[in-house]
Parts: sequence; structure tokens; C-alpha cells
Amino acid sequence: MKPNLSDAEAVADLLERAAHSLRASALRHGCCMHLPRRGRLLVTGDLHDHPIHFERIEAFAHLDREDHHLVLHELIHGDRLVNGVDLSHRMLARVAALVLAFPDQVHPVLANHEVAQAFRQSVSKGAGDNVALFDAGLEWAFGDDSELVAEALETFVRAMPLAVRCENGCMVSHSLPGPHAMHRFDPGVLERELDDRDYAANTGSAWLMVWGRGHTKEQLESLAERWGVRLFFTGHAHVPSGVEVANDRLVILNSDHEQAMVLPLDLAAAPLSAEEQLFHAMPVASLGAMT
Repeated sequence: MKPNLSDAEAVADLLERAAHSLRASALRHGCCMHLPRRGRLLVTGDLHDHPIHFERIEAFAHLDREDHHLVLHELIHGDRLVNGVDLSHRMLARVAALVLAFPDQVHPVLANHEVAQAFRQSVSKGAGDNVALFDAGLEWAFGDDSELVAEALETFVRAMPLAVRCENGCMVSHSLPGPHAMHRFDPGVLERELDDRDYAANTGSAWLMVWGRGHTKEQLESLAERWGVRLFFTGHAHVPSGVEVANDRLVILNSDHEQAMVLPLDLAAAPLSAEEQLFHAMPVASLGAMT
């Protein structure tokens, strides 16, 4: 059932109930979701309010099967404005509805644009201040009740896991801390719930993790050993081909442009190498014919 996107109280209630579902999940330990060694995980990249891709991905995830999981991230701040404002709160509401429809199966992981919006940190993709455009969209949609939705949005963002960790050694997150920020980063952050300090710009461990770029082999080896990870999957970087191997520990995906890709992972099997994963990535454009 599609959510009522025109009623501020309904949207706020939806976001708050989805936040409670994420926090109450039996799969949640610390700020991460931990998936058992069975079933399938569909890994996506940045979505940035692409409704057609979202619908194709949702259908291909086959969430009617209880051991199928879906990771989504970077949901808001797309390029498609309506009347000059950003209405990507609608994507957050759709994902919240999916979380409630399939609890313990849909995992919206924290990303930098959600952090920026919830905590009033300026961010731009090159076409203006995304936070201001989003705020204008809330006011256009809900008028005097826009603050009600904004507060519920923060609640939902605060409940988002920082990563999805799989028993077979794979880990999915929006990004990883940059190598030059490691001296400020708390690697123990995955084992605890996040607090206000973790979201602080330039210093918080959650902030550093969702904004990190330029990862090195040595750094990833260190994080892999610390966290018991065999292979990382992230978004955050622009990948023209939709998927690329950054090094033998890291696969990066985009799901928001014409060459968008997704990657199904067999949770029961040991992970393939990063290079081998490329052969299993699937174009989002093809998913409509496969569902």
C-alpha cells in the first residue's frame, strides 16, 4: 500500500513508526544490522530520489521471501525538482512504508545527504543548497505542518543503521572513513548505538564514515581486520559504469543514473572476490523484465 503523501500527520506517523521498527529489530546490534548466513541480500548504490529505479529495485528484491533482504541508501536530494523545490521526502516515506511492510528485511543505511538534512549541515550536488531545497519542498507540501514532518524525518534518520553486516563476511555501508580521518574515527562505533557526537560535522564517527573518500588498500585491510570483514560494498562515489572495483576489498555501486546497477549477494555462500562480483552486478534498467 502506498503511503498518503499529502497529510503531514500521516507522513510523520509513518516515519516515526518505521524508526521504531528499525530500532526494535532483532537483527540490530549496536548501530548495525547483522544478517544470518541464509537467503539473499540485494545491494544498491546511491538512489537520490529516483522513483522508477526504486520501483524496479523493490520488485526485484522479492521481499515476499522472508530470507530476502534489501539495502537502500542516499534516498533524498535528487536532480528532479518540482516547481523549483525538492520533494524527495516522498522517497523517505516510501522507504519507511517498505520498512514497515517487511520488517527485518529492508535496511535503509545512513548516508551523508540524510545526515546533512536531519542535522542542518549544508550540502550541494551542484544545483543549489540541497537542504534549503528540501525544506522548501516540505513547506510547499505541508505548509504550517512542515516542521512536524521535519522532526519525524530526524527521528527516522537517527534510527538508520550505519552498516549492514553479513555473517559471511560482507559489509554494506554508504561509505567508509577517509584515510586521513582515521585518527579521529572510532572503529568501535559499529558496536554501539550512535549519539549526538557521532553526527557532528568533521568530528563525529558516523559523519566521518558517511563522508569518507579516497580509501587506500592499507586502510581497508586495517578496517577489515578490525571488523572481521572480507569485502566492503559502498556508494557515495560517482561511478559512470554503475559498479566498479576500487581495490580487492571494495566494490562501489551507483543506482541513480542511466547505467545504474545493483548486486545480489548469496548470504549462505562465502563472498566472491571483488573482481568476480562485477560479473553478478545487474543493470537496473533490465530489472523490469526480470521481476
